[in-house]
Amino acid sequence: MQSALASAAVPAPGRASIARVQAVDVVRGLVMVIMALDHVRELWSPTSIRPEDMAHTTGLLFFTRWITHFCAPTFVFLSGVSIWLYQQKQGSRRRTSRFLLTRGLWLVVLEVLVISYLLQWNYNMLLIQVIWVIGWSMVLLAGLLWLPRTVLAVLALLIIAGHDALPFIQPVTPENVGWALLHNNPFLLPLPPLPPFLVAYSLGPWLGVMLAGYVVGPWFALPLPQRTQLLRRVGGSLLVLFGALRATNWYGDLAPWSVQPRGELYTVLSFLNVSKYPPSLLFVCLTLGVALLVLSSAEQLTSRLSRWLRTFGQVPFFYYLLHLLLISTSAWVWTRLAFGQAHNLGFSAPPTWPLAYHPSLWRTYAVWVGLVLVLYWPCRWYQKYRQQHNYWWLSYL
Repeated sequence: MQSALASAAVPAPGRASIARVQAVDVVRGLVMVIMALDHVRELWSPTSIRPEDMAHTTGLLFFTRWITHFCAPTFVFLSGVSIWLYQQKQGSRRRTSRFLLTRGLWLVVLEVLVISYLLQWNYNMLLIQVIWVIGWSMVLLAGLLWLPRTVLAVLALLIIAGHDALPFIQPVTPENVGWALLHNNPFLLPLPPLPPFLVAYSLGPWLGVMLAGYVVGPWFALPLPQRTQLLRRVGGSLLVLFGALRATNWYGDLAPWSVQPRGELYTVLSFLNVSKYPPSLLFVCLTLGVALLVLSSAEQLTSRLSRWLRTFGQVPFFYYLLHLLLISTSAWVWTRLAFGQAHNLGFSAPPTWPLAYHPSLWRTYAVWVGLVLVLYWPCRWYQKYRQQHNYWWLSYL
């Protein structure tokens, strides 16, 4: 890792910058499209069983959930890469630090006040999810970016590789919530008179992923052949490490795999079923290993599909807010038309679901494809608007 960082210390100008922008934007757009699949499934077709429950899931249900696991780590990692690229464009750590501080706090506010409402259409709970950890990671990186890159690399490795050895806190109380917010499995925190907080994402491990992205940012300024080779080598190494550690059940994930009585398919699914909450070492190795390989292959794509994905990847937060609005609104309208009363299926218990409701993956995939097609046009408009204008507030949306 350190030798790779050293080789990346002197970026190459010119065409490397163009290829770097395309690779980052295309892969970011890809994971955002996949992310929408999970949100459609949760709000349009939730099931009473967990997709990861090997005793009851199906192969397609598991895959529909599992493929979306690549979204959050790839997005957070690329956020770190983009911060390094932004810093090079600004030519100033001070300006970058100030921007990270203000934008990070803005994201935290939006997560709690806007995104929580978009998903529920009420404030029964305040949701602490991926935008929250991205926001606070930016706030912390605003200070950490002043440290030497070698120190940040060691810190990222220690967090990603070491946090699995730390215990979870049970029960979570107002007295120990500070630690729980840094490292814990999901928990509900009552804080009257406020609504309870549902904390799905712990900050610590995700900060490690963003730091890793920031540390490897110089790779994306290398000449294309060198960058491609480096991404493939490191991505492949992460997948080998995942396979070796996962096979032994020695370390790196709290959910060991096992031979499944339902057959070989479910044994394979058990092997792939690594922990996202919080993201284990093996979860990060698997997801970022694949992400680095895809990044190496996305450098020179020129297809129409890659241009579509690049559009989404260049307006990520606009896409994120708009896709949540469309999914939750359309699900509200559909349940009202189908069952006579609007129902938030994703945030209610199965016994309260309408008697006529039945989950359907066909419905999930149909709505997902339609949603992505609809999203393209406003995202394309906003992409052009950002290219033609330089208002300060555009960098916050």
